[in-house]
Amino acid sequence: MKIFIAGASGAIGRPLVVQLVARGHEVVGTTRSAAKVDALRALGAEAVVVDALDPEAVADAVAKAEPEVIVHQLTALSGPPDFRHVKRMAAATNRLRTEGTDHLLAAARAAGVRRFVAQSNGSWMERTSMAVADESCGIEPDPPANAVEGVAALRHLESAVTGATWAEGIAVRYGGFYGPGTGMEDAPDGVMARLIRDRKFPIVGGGDGVWSLVHIDDAVSATVAVAERGRAGIYHVADDEPAPVRVWLPELARALGAKPPRRLPAWLVRLVAGGGPVDMMTRARGISSEKAKRELGWTPRYPSWRTGFAEGLR
Repeated sequence: MKIFIAGASGAIGRPLVVQLVARGHEVVGTTRSAAKVDALRALGAEAVVVDALDPEAVADAVAKAEPEVIVHQLTALSGPPDFRHVKRMAAATNRLRTEGTDHLLAAARAAGVRRFVAQSNGSWMERTSMAVADESCGIEPDPPANAVEGVAALRHLESAVTGATWAEGIAVRYGGFYGPGTGMEDAPDGVMARLIRDRKFPIVGGGDGVWSLVHIDDAVSATVAVAERGRAGIYHVADDEPAPVRVWLPELARALGAKPPRRLPAWLVRLVAGGGPVDMMTRARGISSEKAKRELGWTPRYPSWRTGFAEGLR
């Protein structure tokens, strides 16, 4: 097939290009930076520089590519971890998940695209007493004040994509990425790994929030399966061992050769960073990927973060 990847130079976009090309697909990949064009071409993609917030540019790029499938992996979640920068990245990502999604959907409809796959995430499943959520679970309706815009952007993306009646509209809720290129990796430029080594990624409160994680290679292989044969709706993509932060974070620190993470009281983190991080660390729910396994025949290479941390951080 001819597949158009919006955000092809990102953490999941780059290896996705590689796997799709290896499987015989013709890939057109977008990037915001002209400096990344040669790198995308070297991976086997036709590279296009596009501002995803410019509707005319998006429409033109999709019309020229004439793809059968669009895979939307646009975010702005990269760069240094200072708090002000994180706020800017979050705001930019929210625009990509709202305006950017709408522009891509309009272009896809005009071009006759038959399948549209978009990146969501499983971090904000509705907070209930159940530790693990399947695809029938909705997004949290009452998030903390400083998470409202981000959660609303996810809700917009999922609703717009799965509501497309003219194509197979699919939202993929991923677990937390780790592994090469994600920032959570054993490498000098691993942003999250550096925070953990510097003991700046603490366990908040009791650390009872349940996170689902997924190695980037498994996230990519699942995305390939969705692009090739996914059906309209939502798929969860994560490993088989959702775990509280207080369980998996010390193990990640150990795998990185770091000291155990510090512990901070929830009230202090809420005072400094707002309720969003506290909620994630104390109330988050994991996700189940049984639907993806059943419908797509997908099997993760790293079914547990335990083996992934031991073998897949480089």
